[in-house]
Amino acid sequence: MVATGVLIAGCKEVASPVDSGPSGSAVATAGDGRAVNPLNNPDGTKPGLGAITSAADMVKARSLIEKVATKGRGPKTGYERSEFGYAWMDSAPGGIPFARNGCDSRNDLLKRDGEKVRFRAGSDCVVASMTLHDPYTGKTIEWIKSHATTVQIDHVMPLSYDWQMGAARWTKDKREDIANDPLNLIPVDGPTNGAKSDSGPATWLPPNKQIRCSYVVRFAQVSLKYDLPVTVPDKRMMLTQCGG
Repeated sequence: MVATGVLIAGCKEVASPVDSGPSGSAVATAGDGRAVNPLNNPDGTKPGLGAITSAADMVKARSLIEKVATKGRGPKTGYERSEFGYAWMDSAPGGIPFARNGCDSRNDLLKRDGEKVRFRAGSDCVVASMTLHDPYTGKTIEWIKSHATTVQIDHVMPLSYDWQMGAARWTKDKREDIANDPLNLIPVDGPTNGAKSDSGPATWLPPNKQIRCSYVVRFAQVSLKYDLPVTVPDKRMMLTQCGG
């Protein structure tokens, strides 16, 4: 079977093999109303990216972002998607959620965030169709595997950005972890993700303004978990999105 290559978040996503359409059993999974506020989802295992709306949560969001260190963006020299392992591996070594569960990280994320998920016949892993409530655009996407690239898995903190902010000096194991960590991964509208490329928050934010604070909180959560700084303009923009 042939895998299709897709450009996402400044790196190549290798999609799962294409099927002709949905089959297999349906399962009830995340709908838009179940999207979780990232402040209540610190490990990224719960579905979606719920809006942060209350004044108290805005204060918590700014407090979290304030902890993020800053530095200038380094050179991209030497960056290759392969430096972070193959996409989408199930064998990330650092004990991240969903790793080594017998299902690759792309399908794990489709199952986490999709609604009315159907699997490929004979599989409880490979997603053949689903409904996605895309947080970045606010659109509802009826996705089938034969049109795989309409939904892409975004690295919230892009891998090229990670490389330039310090991951170039990491071990391969740590790079594989951040590339497959559900905290750093969100299924979203494909073209919108392509427009993001490897941008930080100062130069790209989701078109859906309602979840921009949530998006930058997730960016901060990844930054803090992996001890990666952001640029000064990015941190400034992150605080602004949460009322700072």
